[in-house]
Amino acid sequence: MAFGSTPDWFHLSDEHDIVWESRPHPVAMGTGLPVGVLVTLVGIVVVGWSTASETTLFLAIGFALALVGVSLVLVRYLVWTNTRYVITTAELYKKDGVVSRDVTQFRLERVQNISLEQDAVGRLLGYGNLTVYTAGSGDPELIFEHVPRPDHASSLLSDQLQNVSERSGQHQQP
Repeated sequence: MAFGSTPDWFHLSDEHDIVWESRPHPVAMGTGLPVGVLVTLVGIVVVGWSTASETTLFLAIGFALALVGVSLVLVRYLVWTNTRYVITTAELYKKDGVVSRDVTQFRLERVQNISLEQDAVGRLLGYGNLTVYTAGSGDPELIFEHVPRPDHASSLLSDQLQNVSERSGQHQQP
């Protein structure tokens, strides 16, 4: 199994397999990551400078900056690592949330259409959005955002949709 062990939010029956599993591309951590690293580095420099000049106020400011910077990095990282996308032979899953958890799950039989969106930066860095529409709804039901190698994920999902269509067609024949 792709996870190493089955997470409590994920339910996979014996007759189904994981086809694809991923978290968002690291670019999904956004500007909070480099800003947090920069603030941390500034805090470390201020701490180093204040210990050399024995300035207590700047020492406190430096530690505060470093703490804020590390907190920004940690929050962005936790959000990124706690977002998962899964395609199985029968269902789609999207899980996000650190403290609270939001899991969206539905069967492939419900999928009406999928679309892949990549802007120029996404094409350059290898990420995009995979949007899933279901029957009876004009609005997207599920969006896998900042998916790494979205063309690969889209192809695998299309293959599974074809397999589901063929299986349901076999069950309807006399």
